[in-house]
This record gives sequence, structure tokens and C-alpha cells, in this order.
Amino acid sequence: MTDAPNQTDSARVDPRLLEILVCPLTKAPLRYDAAAQELISEQAKLAYPIRDGIPIMLVDEARRLDDAV
Repeated sequence: MTDAPNQTDSARVDPRLLEILVCPLTKAPLRYDAAAQELISEQAKLAYPIRDGIPIMLVDEARRLDDAV
């Protein structure tokens, strides 16, 4: 048994928050990628990072999805 908090527990995003967040550029819904800790905007082709459980909803901070190819 360990008393240390699980890293994924501290990085979790509130599901209610995910329901109301939209892409700041397109206002389209976002898809949560738990493995990458990103919110994906398919329409804008951007991935917004989640740091310490907080979505960073700035276009300048987002990763372009075509960069991953």
C-alpha cells in the first residue's frame, strides 16, 4: 500500500468541465484524449494541453494535429 497520490488522479479533469468546454477558435466540441492529456479540436485540427489537471485553452499553446504526422 502506498499513501502517495496517483499521478493520473492529480491530472484528471472534472468531467463536468469537459462537457462545457469548446474550442476557443471554432466553438466546436472537444474530444478528451486521456492518454495524451489533451483536448482535441477536430475542426481546428488543434490539441490543447492539460497541465496538472487544468486545460490550457489558448490557441498559441495548442499543438497542431498535422504536426504529429
